[in-house]
Formats: sequence, structure tokens, C-alpha cells
Amino acid sequence: MLQRPDAPQGKAPMAPSPSHAVIAPDARAPLGRLGTLEVHLARDADDVRRAQHLRYQVFHCERAAKASAEERRRRYDTDAFDAVCDHLLVVDTGGGARHPSRGARVVGTYRLLRQEIAARHGGFYSAAEFDVAALIARHPHLRFLELGRSCVAVPYRNRRTVELLWHGIWRYVLMHRIDAMFGCASFEGTNLETLAPALSYLHHFAAAEAQWQAHARPGRHAAMDRVGVDAVDAQAVWRGLPALIKGYLRLGARVGSGAVIDRHFRTTDVLMTLPVAAIDRRYIAYFGAAAERHAA
Repeated sequence: MLQRPDAPQGKAPMAPSPSHAVIAPDARAPLGRLGTLEVHLARDADDVRRAQHLRYQVFHCERAAKASAEERRRRYDTDAFDAVCDHLLVVDTGGGARHPSRGARVVGTYRLLRQEIAARHGGFYSAAEFDVAALIARHPHLRFLELGRSCVAVPYRNRRTVELLWHGIWRYVLMHRIDAMFGCASFEGTNLETLAPALSYLHHFAAAEAQWQAHARPGRHAAMDRVGVDAVDAQAVWRGLPALIKGYLRLGARVGSGAVIDRHFRTTDVLMTLPVAAIDRRYIAYFGAAAERHAA
């Protein structure tokens, strides 16, 4: 079978369980630091608003997602899940990046929703597009974490910022004994014919095993196997994949069944699933089993 262009041959060894390196949570402590960049969880409503403002800049100003009148007035990207999620922020603490009234500039963010919180507050965000309930039901003894609303400010779209975001996620996984992660990842645009090579590549070469599959909801399901396996130019498709999807695949994530067109964000979404035990050991070694590489 054709491998991903940079995939290791054979099956990667399983990563250690997060229960082997538990980190006690401290809501106000930085999760990591790299130069002038610092990653931490949102500490108050102002932190959340700064993350929402960055999301507005990226999703609505840059990528032309639809915005409500209230979002346009306030220049925040918001939804009902913001109130119950944890918000991971990368901030630039350097003097030149400081806002005169808001402090350090938020330059990257991820939204994190743990299973027990979702169960108390109406479920997961991605459940509107994919049957994540069936995925979770197959693993009743595991703790799941949903990742979403990821974005990075234009001048900070580099390895350092993304690395610090993932360092923060790894710390969070250890803090809360997370066993598996999932979340939507997006292609810009909704033209399925344009996206056919990339969707077909994911279907043929990056599909999750049956026990980790989540299917797009009936009525929203768009077939991903739009090009035959022999017609897929894997090297070319890999080079053109969105950075977020490539990052997930490098870590060891795999893709659910079917894509979903999101008219609100003008994207085509796929569901990525990543059991912690399947994370490529190179990344565990790099960040450290106790997330010590960029410890603050």
C-alpha cells in the first residue's frame, strides 16, 4: 500500500498512556514558553475575548466566513460553545506585540472541550456534522477531548507558534488524563470537484480503522472517494494539503468517513481522530513524556 510521503514504514510503536505522566492542573500557570511566546489557558473573560477577536480576524476577515451583525459590530467570532470550553492561547509577551489596553497579543488559539463537560452542556460542536456519539460509545472507558477553532495570526504562522500550541495541548492531555482526541479539520472552499484529489487521498491512504471511525451525518455526507486510488498523485496532494491536516496526519491522526460542507465558514470539513496511544513516538520524545521541552 502507498504510504504518506513522509510516513515511517511499518506500524509505529505505541506511545505511553497519559496516566504515566500526570501533571497537576494549575489554571493560571503558563503551560509552556518559547522565546517571547507563551502558551496558557484563558484565565478570564478578557482572555477569551482576545481569542475570539483573533478568530474573527482569521475566519471572517481573511477567509470570509459569514458573520452575524453582532459579530461584525464587536469583531468577535463567537458561539454558544465558547462559554463551556477551555481556550488555549499563544501570546507574544514581547513589548512590540503588546496591545496598549489588552496586554500581550494573542497570536494563536485552540478551543478544547472535554467529554465530561460536553456531556453536561449539550454535546460536542462537531456532533452537528459527524456522528461522534457512536465513536465514543465504542470506547466507554476512554476520555475524549474535542479540538476546534484553531487559528494563528498571519505573521506567526511558523513552526514555533504551532509547536507551542501542540506543547500546550500535550500538557492539557496529561493534566486531564485524556485518552483520545478528535475534531473537524477544514479545506477552504466548498467545491467538491476541486477538492476531489485531496479528499480521495485521505479516503484511500488516511482512513481511520473501523473502531475509530465517525461518519458524516446523513443528509450532510459528501463522498470522499471521488478519484480512484490509482489516479491519486500522492506526492502532489500531500504538498497541497492544509497545514493543519498535515500536522494531524504526522502526529498519527486518521480521518473519518465522509466530508461535510460548512456553508457558514465556507469550508469542507473532515473529522480527524487521534488516540493518544497512536501518537507517533517521535513527538512524545520531542515534547517529553511529561511535556517538559518548553516548560515555563
